[in-house]
Amino acid sequence: MNRAGRTGGAGRGAGAGSDVVGPGSSDPGRLVLAVVLLALLVVRPLAAQDARQIVDEAQKRQRSASERYEGQLRVVDAKGRTFDKSWAFTRLGSHGNSKSILRFTGPADVKGVALLVVNHPDRASDQWMWTPSIARDRRIAPQSRSQRFFNTDFSFEDLEERDVSQYDYRLLGDDTLDGVVCWKIEARSKEAKSSQYTLSRVWIRKDTYAFAQIENEIKGQLARRLKYLDLKNVQGIWTALRIEMHDLRRNSRTTLRLEKLEYNVPSKDEDFTLQALRR
Repeated sequence: MNRAGRTGGAGRGAGAGSDVVGPGSSDPGRLVLAVVLLALLVVRPLAAQDARQIVDEAQKRQRSASERYEGQLRVVDAKGRTFDKSWAFTRLGSHGNSKSILRFTGPADVKGVALLVVNHPDRASDQWMWTPSIARDRRIAPQSRSQRFFNTDFSFEDLEERDVSQYDYRLLGDDTLDGVVCWKIEARSKEAKSSQYTLSRVWIRKDTYAFAQIENEIKGQLARRLKYLDLKNVQGIWTALRIEMHDLRRNSRTTLRLEKLEYNVPSKDEDFTLQALRR
C-alpha cells in the first residue's frame, strides 16, 4: 500500500509538458504499475504463509500418539561395499513434542547400543546414547550432531523430529518427482546454530501430503538427499516403508526398510527415560 501510494503521488503536479491527473482523470500506466506493486507486496507473504501451511498439513497427517517398527538397514560405501544393520524403534508423541528410543539389534558389535531422543517444540532435541559394552551413557553435545550415526549416512541431527514452527519457509513452485506432482519448498532454520544445515529443500506430494524428498545444504554445498519410497497407507497414515539417505560428499548411501510398523501402540513416559535406555 505505501509503495503504491508513493508511486502514485510522485507523478502529481502541474507544469509545462506535465500530465495532470486529477479527479475524473486516469493514467492506465500508473494504475497498472500500482496494481503490480501492490500484488508483489501481497503475494510474497501469502506464498510464505502457504508454504508453512503445506508443511503444517503434512505434519498433521503424519501425527500419531505413538509408533513402533523394526528397521533393516543396508549401508553401501563409496567402494560398493555393503554393511547390514538392524534396529528397533519406538516413539511416543509427534514431531516437536515427542520422545523416541532407537536400539540396535544387530550385528553383534553394535547390538544393544541405543539412542534416546527428546524432541522439543521450540529448540533442537536432547540426545543420549547408551553403549552396553562399557555400561555408559553420554549426552550428545550440540557440536556432535553433524557426526555420522554409527557409520550410517544418517547424522545424529537427522534422527530428531522438529516442529514446523522452527523454520522459515518459501514456496518455490511445483515440481514432478518420480512421476508425482509435488510442492517444492525451501526451509531455513530460525536458529542457525541449532542445525548443521544452512538450507533445506522439501518436496511434498500433492496427492497425499506425504514427504517425498528432502535435500540438505551446508554452506551452499548439497550434503545429503533423503528420499521417501514405497508409500503405503498404514492405519490411515501415508508412510514411506523405504527411506534412502544419500551422503553426496562421501558418495555413500543408507537404505532403511520399515517392517512390522504400527501406530498408536500402548506406550508410557517411563519407557523413554535414561533408566529405560540402559535396559
